[in-house]
Amino acid sequence: MESIAKIRRLHHLQGKGFKTIARELKISKNTVKRIIRSDKTASEYQRCEEHYRVLEFYKQSLIERLIHDCGEPVRRRRTSRKLYLELQDEGYAGSYEAVNTFAVNWRRQHSHGKSKAFIPLSFAPGEAFQFDWSEEEIELCGAIKRIKVAHIRLCYSRYFLMIAYPNEQLEMVLDAHDQAFKFFGGSCHKGIYDNMKTAVQTILQGKNRQYNPRFVQMCSHHLFEPVACTPASGWEKGQVENHVGTGRCNFFTPLVKVSSFEALNLQLEAWCLSWAEKALHPEQKTRTVCDVFQDERSSLIPYRGCFDSYKVLPEVVSPCSLVTFDTNRYSVPVGYVGQPVNVLIYARKIGVQHKGKTIALHERSLHRYAHIYDAWHYVPLLERKPGALRNGAPFKNMALPDPLQAVRQKLSHYSDGDRRFISILLQVEPYGMQAVEQACALALSHGGCNDTVVMNYLKPPLMENKEEKYPLILSSSSGEECEVYNHAYLSQEIILGETAYVL
Repeated sequence: MESIAKIRRLHHLQGKGFKTIARELKISKNTVKRIIRSDKTASEYQRCEEHYRVLEFYKQSLIERLIHDCGEPVRRRRTSRKLYLELQDEGYAGSYEAVNTFAVNWRRQHSHGKSKAFIPLSFAPGEAFQFDWSEEEIELCGAIKRIKVAHIRLCYSRYFLMIAYPNEQLEMVLDAHDQAFKFFGGSCHKGIYDNMKTAVQTILQGKNRQYNPRFVQMCSHHLFEPVACTPASGWEKGQVENHVGTGRCNFFTPLVKVSSFEALNLQLEAWCLSWAEKALHPEQKTRTVCDVFQDERSSLIPYRGCFDSYKVLPEVVSPCSLVTFDTNRYSVPVGYVGQPVNVLIYARKIGVQHKGKTIALHERSLHRYAHIYDAWHYVPLLERKPGALRNGAPFKNMALPDPLQAVRQKLSHYSDGDRRFISILLQVEPYGMQAVEQACALALSHGGCNDTVVMNYLKPPLMENKEEKYPLILSSSSGEECEVYNHAYLSQEIILGETAYVL
């Protein structure tokens, strides 16, 4: 453009001829003539249409393949490389560039630009939120692990929360909604989803869907209506689709190093708050996302309280007093062996119910083929199987308070030390762990550490309320019984009158 400007000034202002201008600027005289005569201030280069002579004989076959692909889903359409290889099998000896150029131009002409055009969406305050999952990588306890992250984003204010889970299951979906609504202080009137299998059981005609019953219960609890997108139409929830990429860029690069999912989720919540306070709203560019959210908050449905976010699986307790879920086994009290129970699957814990009563609760294991025991579930069985205290798997890492551990150590010097210690463990259920721990501590402090002494300290007269009477039935060798109150039972034998009673 600068050369054209010089030529035009030399000719029109200084009156120089074509030859003189060409000699001074060292360019062709024909170029100078074309510029002066066209009277254009800029030149445009138009590429001539390319003709691929070898491809002409295979053009019809290539067009047929392209027409066929138009009727297929995107994932089943052939790439230009695949088309090139198929034409080679038919004898094509031309270049790949020819096939690729023809295919690109043909698709562009027949799409009319529709595939790249979108209609902007607009939402009122509190009208809708969008939900989606993403897969991320973190360093968890020193090991690289792939996790799932739930993204819930308010459509009007763009306020969002990200929550990390080990995998994508129904209980995770339920828990993510509860955590997000607690974070927002309420829910919107509609929730927009893709057709994830954890929530949608069957895709019916149009927008009709058959949802998972527990998912419907959660929606009913929080009073919002679920809306599923058209299959393969991610632009219907474009805000959260776009946020998946930006969230990965902002919060998961470089690699995040954490010790637990709880620590990661606390960190993600702090990052989401910080981002909302600093980022400008894409439409109201003079205000931050947090400012716009304060306006939207009054339009939200108030938080309805925690929804019990679990799914239920029926199970039968095995002879080893275990129930199985996701290859892992969890213990229940031995009294329920062979009984039908319901396993309540939460995002972070596993519960077991029998006839509506919760009989066991465990932390959910992230491993596979693991055995998760509660040793106290098996303690009643030790009365009949005392040898299991040494080799039983539930008792290998049994955590005991220091006084009980010290008593166990002292009793280990007895030939029947295990049986004596088991008799102390059996008192935890009727008296409670705190009372047994205090009794063991008293026995240790007075130096008489054996099961009999510990039992004596557990008797009712040593309780705090000295005024209350605590009856105890004593029986003699002849079968005679006697009821006594408020005696300090420091031995196994008590003499009342002329009769000896055994404790």
